[in-house]
Amino acid sequence: MTTRPTSPFKTWLILIFLVIFCPLAIDLYLPAFMVMAQSLNVTEAHIQQTVAVFMLSVGLGQLLAGPLADRFGRKPVALSGIILYGIGGVLAAIAEQWSVLMLARVLQGLGACATFVSCFAIVRDSFDSKRSGAMITYLNGIVCFIPALAPIFGAWLTQAFGWRANFLFLTLFAVLGLLVILAFYRETRPADTHYSGHLLDLRRFTPMLGHPQFMFNAAITMLGMSGILVFVTTAPGWIMSHLERDMSEFTAWFTANAVVSIVASFIAPRFIKRNSQQALRCGLALFVLAAVLLMLTRSVTAPVALMLPMFIASLGFALSLGSAAGKALAPFAKQAGTASALIGVMQMSGAGVLALASQTLALSAPVQIAVHFFALAPFSLALLSRKSQQLHPHCSG
Repeated sequence: MTTRPTSPFKTWLILIFLVIFCPLAIDLYLPAFMVMAQSLNVTEAHIQQTVAVFMLSVGLGQLLAGPLADRFGRKPVALSGIILYGIGGVLAAIAEQWSVLMLARVLQGLGACATFVSCFAIVRDSFDSKRSGAMITYLNGIVCFIPALAPIFGAWLTQAFGWRANFLFLTLFAVLGLLVILAFYRETRPADTHYSGHLLDLRRFTPMLGHPQFMFNAAITMLGMSGILVFVTTAPGWIMSHLERDMSEFTAWFTANAVVSIVASFIAPRFIKRNSQQALRCGLALFVLAAVLLMLTRSVTAPVALMLPMFIASLGFALSLGSAAGKALAPFAKQAGTASALIGVMQMSGAGVLALASQTLALSAPVQIAVHFFALAPFSLALLSRKSQQLHPHCSG
């Protein structure tokens, strides 16, 4: 028989640590890009690729991490991931070549994917469908603190100790996370968890891929994440280069958006608990509204023209993510790790591929973001059709 954490505080502490490994490894060292490029004698574009390879590793690694979590349990997968993440941090901190840094980021991505899968499998283990959706949204709110705080802290670390200090900090964070999991987490994997076949047998994902409820809701998380990813990667250049605003103004707008995301992610669960389908409809409508505003104001040479629609999209993301992710996982209580992994692949690697594809169109930042948000319009219409109950049921489960 499996056991569960003995207190809500311990559960929250465990989930918080597990969920922020990934965003922390992305946002902490963003201010150090130029210094790193100079130090390693490469272009800034090479350093930007370390983010892409990290996200690709996070996504694809879940194809293995999910089945491992279902076979061996959440705890050993989480611990292994944290150790790998720490090793990657050390390797990045001592890297003298760009290729070594890329290898370090692959290791960190694989480590972060293990903590990501473990986190959301624990959520599904510990809460029913309705509460798991709310919990995912709360966790997203906590994740939103990272873009607001990590770049500021990373800039201080870089100025005070050099760019390598960012990766040493990630290593220390891994050590702390390891201690927290060892001390407080007791395995939550259900005793009747279904697992069969070889680890690399992709047929285990067939039930999810063939399930309309899973695919509908998982695709929403992927498209929503792709739009947010495009914003994160294009906003600095758009505001500071195209609009010729300084770093402090960009930081202020970026922080304001993070605050909106935080507030939205802690308000959204109330609506999700009340009616998940209605919350999702509202979230998708906000995405489409943001896309329309981006297109209408795309020629305005002021940051507010980009950021006001993004504030609206952040609220839409909070309502959509918890609603969709929780409902996608609902039919797979006995394969929560595998289902969580597939969502992770779509949300990370899928979103990354979509973002890279739209970059080839050479669109301005507002238009490129709007394209991703408009892609959610058909899903909004589907929720108004007769199939809405099949795609995203009102009831739990």
